[in-house]
Amino acid sequence: MKVVLAYSGGLDTSIILRWLQETYDAEVITFTADLGQGEEVEPARVKALEMGVPAENIHIEDVREEFVRDFVYPMFRANTIYEGEYLLGTSIARPLIAKRLVEVAAEHGADAISHGATGKGNDQVRFELGAYALAPEIKVIAPWREWELGGRETLMAYAEERNIPIEMKRGTKSPFSMDANLLHISFEGGPLEDPFTEPPSEMWRWSVSPEMAPNEATYIDLTYDKGDIVAIDGKAMSPAEVLTELNRLGGENGIGRLDIVENRFVGMKSRGAYETPGGTIMLRAHRAIESITLDREVAHLKDSLMPKYAELIYNGFWWSPEREMLQVAIDHSQEYVSGEVRIKLFKGNVDVVGRKSAYSLFDEKIATFEEDHGTYDQADAEGFIKLNALRLRNLARKRAQS
Repeated sequence: MKVVLAYSGGLDTSIILRWLQETYDAEVITFTADLGQGEEVEPARVKALEMGVPAENIHIEDVREEFVRDFVYPMFRANTIYEGEYLLGTSIARPLIAKRLVEVAAEHGADAISHGATGKGNDQVRFELGAYALAPEIKVIAPWREWELGGRETLMAYAEERNIPIEMKRGTKSPFSMDANLLHISFEGGPLEDPFTEPPSEMWRWSVSPEMAPNEATYIDLTYDKGDIVAIDGKAMSPAEVLTELNRLGGENGIGRLDIVENRFVGMKSRGAYETPGGTIMLRAHRAIESITLDREVAHLKDSLMPKYAELIYNGFWWSPEREMLQVAIDHSQEYVSGEVRIKLFKGNVDVVGRKSAYSLFDEKIATFEEDHGTYDQADAEGFIKLNALRLRNLARKRAQS
């Protein structure tokens, strides 16, 4: 059997690699994605070689541009947030990993894919729904749902017995389970399992606290083309470059920290903390450019569709026909969402202080409080109000009679 393993080189996936070899007598092909997590991915190659994986079976890929261009940007065109707060940083990375897993499996003629997601989380659902949508006959091996290796001590004993090279990092081990990519870094577990405990200040990695942010505001101009940021302060950038720079600027100004309790798809509530500095800026700025370029009813319809779209991504249905259908509508709405937005960053706040577009629907002649030179007859509002009040007045009369 040939199995493609989503491999990080860490404790869990190294143990899974050996477990697959022993349990399934599998030839393991490893896949490691550089999603901009901020850590070196090349050590995963060394670790896989030490585990006996042939060099031709080791895949390490820089997918940062594809990640932002084909997944993050389309999601932000919809102003997507889950349960009113979460910017879906982990969720949106999973369909790309699932896509590459099945593609690598096809390249090698592999029978199955495998991942290190636990049986309690959302990621198992996201990986597997994505894989089945793209390769319906693929076999998925989820060791956490099969083996009897429960806790960390059991895993360490397994590694020691089999001489699995586990690199011990210097210093105190973080009590948090963390996942990072170019859009965000997440924290779960440890003291966060008590939802009344404040996250410790030393937990945060990408941002300064708002209290420690500079006392001078930072202003940036973002250029949009059809709903996507294409330049910062007039400098053209690729999607991954845009997000990298916004992460830097946002982090320096204490932007993007979030502490929430969310509803997992598998049925439990989970407390997590997130840092999404660039994404927080992108969401605010995109709504600003839409505010002057989208028709009212289009904007309101988009807003009504967004919660469903967010739920689909969170639950792992990126590759579903309903998500693709919604994406067509969302992308169509962005045809004239182009222009410039000026943002002020200051001590954790993202303020929109300017917006302009060649496609702006804002008409100063109509909106002005000064003399409008006949472009809007204020007397027309009386009939408009009475027509809209007709049912309300009729209801009030009927209730007064009863």
